[in-house]
Amino acid sequence: MDISEEMEVEEGNSIPNSNTFKRFGLKNSIQTNFGDDYVFQIVPKDDWTAMAVSLSTNAVKLYSPPTGQYLGEFKGHTSVVNEISFSGPSAPHVLYSSSSDGTLRAWDTRSLQQVSSISAGPSQEVFSFSFGGAGNNLLTAGCKSQIFFWDWRTKKQVANLEESHMDDVTQVHFVPGHQNKLVSASVDGLMCLFDTSGNINDDDHLVSVFNVGTSIGKVGFLGELNQKLWCLTHIETLSVWDWNDARNEANFEDARTFASDSWTLDHVDYFVDCHYSAEEDRLWVIGGTNAGTFGYFPVNYRKAKAIGSPEAVFEGGHAGVVRSVVPVSSIPGRTIQSQAIFGWTGGEDGRLCCWSSDESTDMNQSWISCTLVSKSPKTQRKTRHSPY
Repeated sequence: MDISEEMEVEEGNSIPNSNTFKRFGLKNSIQTNFGDDYVFQIVPKDDWTAMAVSLSTNAVKLYSPPTGQYLGEFKGHTSVVNEISFSGPSAPHVLYSSSSDGTLRAWDTRSLQQVSSISAGPSQEVFSFSFGGAGNNLLTAGCKSQIFFWDWRTKKQVANLEESHMDDVTQVHFVPGHQNKLVSASVDGLMCLFDTSGNINDDDHLVSVFNVGTSIGKVGFLGELNQKLWCLTHIETLSVWDWNDARNEANFEDARTFASDSWTLDHVDYFVDCHYSAEEDRLWVIGGTNAGTFGYFPVNYRKAKAIGSPEAVFEGGHAGVVRSVVPVSSIPGRTIQSQAIFGWTGGEDGRLCCWSSDESTDMNQSWISCTLVSKSPKTQRKTRHSPY
């Protein structure tokens, strides 16, 4: 049985330079399984009425974000589920998933049944996927050194790029607001920009190549028109690029050291993700420790080229590496006032954790069956208690 531990918000100094950070309290936690299963990824629906959670059991589970209630499970993949997303051309109740079993699948979150499937081939692994193109019906998938394209309406393959990458394609993303521009990233250390309009091929549709120099784990977009890219590598370096001008704007080869030096907690062992707020035009890198603590570190990629002291720190929820961080608000440290929930996280300890920063919230409400989580009494400000 997993016991939820609750803490109230407290303000503190992150480093001697008196920069303050907000410390978030654990509102509730859910043990997704009783074995040694990992939480890989959490993705919410746009309206936050449900969130999907991919696990190392090759299954995807569905939960209610406001209550933490377990809603059901999607089963069908026979290998690792590499990516899940609610973003696609179908109705908002459809969840998409890709797997190392070589398939991309669509699931109805109402019936919990598979409604569609596409195979990249029995020897393929699908590491990433994205919808774009006209009407958002062009599906692309990053596989073993290849990029596949299908028309989602007919499920027919329309292209296969085989020459752009030499190793596993870990990321493919259509640029938000630019429906025909596609960015791919690979273990070969390259990011490629494609124009997918017309008949897609390697020779005519490769626009730019960005040499990061080491295996790429995640990429994302930032800037007013999403014209910039952030890139996290498997050796925990961070870089920022302008994809429109094919220019490197910042390169943080010692990103972990910079982050570790900016707080008094344990050494930053890894980066989970980056987070960009269009509202504030700011970028944060999310760094964590092997013990489960993580923080939001502001990234100045313009003139100063620096990683600052964490502006939000989360501890006491996870007991292992954090794999996924999903905030409700686009601004770190800000919560949704009606629920006072910052967001949800998942990790290698198999836990889903919900974080709060509003002491007026009723922390005694029962979020899930007592067989999964136990309630704990209301705590006092700046104190931490065991549940009993």
